[in-house]
Amino acid sequence: MKLSTLNGINLWLCASLLVALNACKHAGTEEAAASKNNLTQYVDPRIGTGDHGHVFVGANVPFGFVQLGPTNFSKGWDWCSGYHVSDSTIIGFGHTHLSGTGIGDLGDIGFMPAAGEVKLTLGTLDNPESGIYSLFRHETETVRPGYYAVRLDRFGIDVELTATKRVGFHKYTFPASADARVIIDLEHGIGWDSTVEGFVTQENDTVVSGYRYSRGWADDQRIYFTAVFSKPVRDFKFETVTTERRVAPYGQVFFDTNGTGTETIFAKVALSPVSIDNAKLNMQTELPGWDFEQTVARADCAWNEELNKIDFRTADERTKRIFYTALYHTMIAPSEFCDVNNDYPGADKTVHRAAPFTNYTTFSLWDTYRAAHPLMTLIHPEKMPDIIRTMLAIFREQGKLPVWHLMANETDCMVGNPGIPVVADAVLKGFGGFDPEEAFEAMKRSAMLDERGQKWMREYGYIPFDRENQSIAKTMEYAIADWSVAQVANTMGRTEDYQYFKQLSEGYKHYFDPELQFVRGKDSQGKFREPFDPFRSAHGESDYTEGTAWQYTWLVPHDVEGLVNLFGSKEAFLQKFDSLFIVAGDMGDEASPDISGLIGQYAHGNEPSHHVLYLYACVGEPDKTAEKVRYVLENLYTDQPAGLCGNEDVGQMSAWYVLSALGLYQVEPAGGRYVFGSPVMDEARIRTGNGKTFTIVARNNSPAHKYIRSVTLNGQPYHKHYIEYKDMAAGGTLEFEMSGEAR
Repeated sequence: MKLSTLNGINLWLCASLLVALNACKHAGTEEAAASKNNLTQYVDPRIGTGDHGHVFVGANVPFGFVQLGPTNFSKGWDWCSGYHVSDSTIIGFGHTHLSGTGIGDLGDIGFMPAAGEVKLTLGTLDNPESGIYSLFRHETETVRPGYYAVRLDRFGIDVELTATKRVGFHKYTFPASADARVIIDLEHGIGWDSTVEGFVTQENDTVVSGYRYSRGWADDQRIYFTAVFSKPVRDFKFETVTTERRVAPYGQVFFDTNGTGTETIFAKVALSPVSIDNAKLNMQTELPGWDFEQTVARADCAWNEELNKIDFRTADERTKRIFYTALYHTMIAPSEFCDVNNDYPGADKTVHRAAPFTNYTTFSLWDTYRAAHPLMTLIHPEKMPDIIRTMLAIFREQGKLPVWHLMANETDCMVGNPGIPVVADAVLKGFGGFDPEEAFEAMKRSAMLDERGQKWMREYGYIPFDRENQSIAKTMEYAIADWSVAQVANTMGRTEDYQYFKQLSEGYKHYFDPELQFVRGKDSQGKFREPFDPFRSAHGESDYTEGTAWQYTWLVPHDVEGLVNLFGSKEAFLQKFDSLFIVAGDMGDEASPDISGLIGQYAHGNEPSHHVLYLYACVGEPDKTAEKVRYVLENLYTDQPAGLCGNEDVGQMSAWYVLSALGLYQVEPAGGRYVFGSPVMDEARIRTGNGKTFTIVARNNSPAHKYIRSVTLNGQPYHKHYIEYKDMAAGGTLEFEMSGEAR
């Protein structure tokens, strides 16, 4: 295939779709395959590659350990995933990537095909031949679920990539008379990542294996690999290059090429977080053969299987692209972090053999507890037991539930106890496969630690700003987690625990200034911080985390009634709340770049605001929720590279869209009450597991008809402003009658 020939690409894609259908038939029955829609056609992985979206671009399968894709030369905040649409450089194709984070890491085990002599340095941007990188053009790129292709202009090499869960599959088409080689780069990672130790050795004429130990956001990360080539290796070199910072390890694999025309060489690269032997087992189990097109097709089939969990029906093709790309983004992580035999490295720095569950990693919980995990409970119920068992294993291994867990490392990134709402939600929704008593113990002990300001919560009922930085954000997030513990305690009949954690969950009230109607810092003597500016934000240095008083005053999803009461009346609450969306002010030069997607001072680009639009519905003003939700859906999400108004944050930004496009959102952090908003489809059929389908119908829906006028559930009039998880999980039909007139 010639990547520079558009017609060639289209013919190849059509052929691939036929292979995909056959692969799906091979995986199940022909009837089952025929009943699935081809939904990968609506996924555009370029959405979110511009602006500050930070999304992963490359080849992977849902929740797979391997995310195989290009790493750009450039570094910086907008290259946290290793890739940005503004870039035209590639230094290699790493096998692990993050998606949407605000910190860069991973990029492990970089493979870079080359032709001719190449210096084993990164080089300089103004001289592409001074190092290992190549320029490329986006018009030679093809990217879709499970497949990535590009031409490396410097070398004239066409690269195609696909993957299984634990194996990256490379296809390199070298030009005629090329001095063909593959550089194995164990030096360069992404963002904070730096190599501690790396090694690669040749085992026979087609196999090389090695490892990379690195330190970055994850303080002690270890990846092992084995690579098999389709052509015998002519020569192999392992070299270490001394840089200013360290000794950098590289491997080079050389091949004889025929010299009379283009030649294709394949490479299969299996990863393991445990050992080289386990990497070989992963290879043998997941990708024993060499059929590249079939592997692409099976990846496409795997994505279609997951995307078909929601049959989202609308005549608006743009909305369909945004929706299914968002759904795709929610399934990049959490990723499986174990070998095919279920061996995995624990947070206790020991290898756990043949675990009785699938272990996961990349828990961006400060973000994902809000929408990504509630979405997972709806459409991936089969995964929830192992997600919770993983989190309980982490608790046993490190003494607390995960905060921001990455590759067997606790990064402690962000504030609060965000693992608690996820576990509580699973318990309250009745998921099995784990011990609820152990789950409660894990939540309680995690909430009772002295670290990260928690001891001040117990001493003062809040965190004073003269005791701890980002005091308001920490207290309000702890309050959300404590409420979640209280709800589980209540269902278990643990009255004393319920009362204790319920009281802690009201810690946010200490900060409320009834005169100014904001939450503001308070010291250990009970005095408000002076001076006070509700617009000001100083990244990492104020009472708030990536926010201002305007944004954090509403961070009470667990106790909306209590928040309203602080204002003295519903009318006073609404008057202040209305002003959030129109007021303008200067956040200052030190403001966090995460405060984005602004409507007035509402910041949709950052997670603490994600429940806020639904507060109107919670206080009896559903039409205002509908107006604001529709505006965000239609204006702050697009089908362009800059289609996200903030970091993707490992699926959270997209999960908000998926749920909101369906017309609902879980406001409370745990328990399963999904508040109604404003659906943008005509009909959606959600596969909720166990053969059940929950259908949402929006009658008379259109851009102008954004208001829900009446609701029926299974044919009966329904008058609540929310629907329970259990009613959706059981299957049935929810019908919205839409209107163009606000009440």
